[in-house]
Amino acid sequence: MRVNDGRPIIGTSDDIAPMVRWLLTVAVLVVLIVVVGGITRLTESGLSITQWKPLTGAIPPLTDAQWQAEFAGYKRIPQYLEVNGPAGMTLAQYKFIYFWEWVHRLLARVIGLVFAVPLAWFWYKRTIPGGYKHRLLALLALGGLQGVVGWWMVSSGLSAEALDRVSHFRLAAHLLVALFTLGGLVWTALDLRALGKGEPRARLTGFGALALGMLAVQLFMGAMVAGLRSGVVAGGGWLNWDAWPLMQGSFFPDGVEWAKGALHALVNDPYLTHFVHRWWAWAVVAVLIVMGRRLKAKHYRMVSVAVHAAFGTQVLLGIFTVWSGVTLWIAVAHQLCGALLVAATVWGAHSLGRRT
Repeated sequence: MRVNDGRPIIGTSDDIAPMVRWLLTVAVLVVLIVVVGGITRLTESGLSITQWKPLTGAIPPLTDAQWQAEFAGYKRIPQYLEVNGPAGMTLAQYKFIYFWEWVHRLLARVIGLVFAVPLAWFWYKRTIPGGYKHRLLALLALGGLQGVVGWWMVSSGLSAEALDRVSHFRLAAHLLVALFTLGGLVWTALDLRALGKGEPRARLTGFGALALGMLAVQLFMGAMVAGLRSGVVAGGGWLNWDAWPLMQGSFFPDGVEWAKGALHALVNDPYLTHFVHRWWAWAVVAVLIVMGRRLKAKHYRMVSVAVHAAFGTQVLLGIFTVWSGVTLWIAVAHQLCGALLVAATVWGAHSLGRRT
């Protein structure tokens, strides 16, 4: 490492390579927690733990008395009173949904440690290249924000006045913060990898910003669909054209509630959110096809293949999710591929912004 008065100027490739691996490891864990979050949402497990205990909450109930106390807390919220209680939920069924929420929160704690501890070590060893400390601290702050937003989301379903689910707006915020963090991790890892090769940082081009912005809109609408449980409103049945590409047999669905205006309907009506989500996807596909062509022209063939594979698989999984009636594993695969699409698009935008 070259130094100036004992302060690092730039790390060698040997200094930087461990940091790249570290950031990519955290990115993989973020993808994993997005998947577990999808399972938590689809199994209606998110409200099963009614208290936020950042430290002691890592230990699940160990005795029957502790389980009964947790179950008693759950019995006081609308989801139990209006849905699961009348359905006759047993303690064993409660333990199942508790498990997924506990795994989700435990994984969040693991991600925090996997990010914070190596960051402290690299800081102590003074191997962080100049200009990257603030970016890494920002990523750490995003992780902390994600935990706060997660509890903010859960709290929306706990009060007596709440619905039997969390706020779909807060669910969208929770997902988007996670995916924004994923994008930041991937971009920073790619910048560090370029630095290790003696190349300058990439810049975000106007086209790259357009592609990422359009994808962000699509992800937001997808979160609206998930939060409003509107994946089923088009109908279902394999190869049923009335469910896809049509919705209940027509191009534009009946039943959209326009009474409070178009903007309100756009983010609150299950039919309209589903309609916009499925058709905005094709605008995103068009932009990503252009991205792929530009990447190929700049000889980034592997990146182009990754972008095409990600959006192609994502479109198919979206259609299959509808046709299957939102079968759990297909819907979770759709969410997994959405996270991979974010990583691939960030990779593409970064490659287009490289100055070689």
